[in-house]
Amino acid sequence: MTELSFTYIFTTIFYGVLGFGMFLLSLWVMERLTPFSIEKKITEENNIALGIIVGAVVISLGLIYASVVS
Repeated sequence: MTELSFTYIFTTIFYGVLGFGMFLLSLWVMERLTPFSIEKKITEENNIALGIIVGAVVISLGLIYASVVS
């Protein structure tokens, strides 16, 4: 088994933070592009359909960013 070097640890942390930042930016853009508040619709109005759509978007963004970063 090879030893983990500082370079591997640093690149893993760097790409993890980069992917998380891109993910948060995408959610922020999605919130800004809709004419209504996604958070309000899901939490206060209990819009299950919108929650499912946002969940699907989150999963797809995670898969896309995971493949881009790796």
